[in-house]
Amino acid sequence: MKTKKNIIILFGGRSAEHEVSINSASAVYDHLNKRKFKPICLYISKNGMWKVVDSPKCADEKEPFSSFLPWNTKNHTELPESSVYFPVLHGPYGEDGTIQGLLELADVPYVGAAVLSSAIGMDKAMAKSIFKAKGLPLARYDVFYENNWVQDRKIVIEKIKKKYSTPFFIKPSNLGSSIGITKVQSLSQLSEAIHLAFSYDNKILIEEAIEGREFECSVLGNENPVSSLPGEIIPSRTFYDYQDKYIEGKTGFGIPADIPESTAKEIQRISIAAFKSIECSGMARVDFFLQKKSQKIYLNEINTIPGFTEISMYPKLWEASGMTFTQLLEKLITLAVQKHASKKRKKEI
Repeated sequence: MKTKKNIIILFGGRSAEHEVSINSASAVYDHLNKRKFKPICLYISKNGMWKVVDSPKCADEKEPFSSFLPWNTKNHTELPESSVYFPVLHGPYGEDGTIQGLLELADVPYVGAAVLSSAIGMDKAMAKSIFKAKGLPLARYDVFYENNWVQDRKIVIEKIKKKYSTPFFIKPSNLGSSIGITKVQSLSQLSEAIHLAFSYDNKILIEEAIEGREFECSVLGNENPVSSLPGEIIPSRTFYDYQDKYIEGKTGFGIPADIPESTAKEIQRISIAAFKSIECSGMARVDFFLQKKSQKIYLNEINTIPGFTEISMYPKLWEASGMTFTQLLEKLITLAVQKHASKKRKKEI
């Protein structure tokens, strides 16, 4: 009988998306083929401590935890040799290249993008600068740093008022799940929106609001990625925010999206182009706007560790494209093994 591969699911973490990570990891655990894989659940607490739990649903902040640092361990748990690590960590300290760097140092295969791609994908401002350089279609945007705000708030506010008419978005550059984002409908909201975004990051984005429809497309692969059919997000609120995504459950979905074939193909083309532009690997979800009047497609952002909850678009779009959640997980694990093997064939310095 074939030995099952150990799959270490890393979840939780220090970011504001901690709870979302737990939900995603629970779905990964439930849909993993237990005949082929043995899941080992490694929970990272909100303050960065680690422990093995029976399943993501058993995650809590009770002791015992241990540090991942080998020289600072108290209740150290020996993990069996793993075939693949599966980070299901959203936001900073999980999706931004930090955990990927640790796994590279450990020389183990892991699911998803490598260090550089993860860091770029997490930093919306940096990703947009690369998308722009590659000629991909973007809405108007600007970047501001916290020191700009601290030194002279009036200048920042005047620059925004001069360039943008309401509505527009203000968001942290390094965060996901729509946390810290405000759709500014009135200039009276501006200072509060900026303050909220800076409470999560020292770099924020001001983005033109594209009035129209919102779409997402899933990408899968390493050197030769493929894209799913696009899906449409139909928010129940003013935009697809955290409340709409994870709490109220009133969001509507068009899977696959009801759009002309030519529009769908263009979204798929741009999705793969965005994926390749940051040298991504494994997986990503790419988000778009379709302007109502012009029908022009605008690339919004890329997510290198997309949501894996039961209602998340990434697995749902692959299901609509002919791949079940369980098959998707197996494909991601295979891609991780292939990526690691390819890197091992290169000469070490």
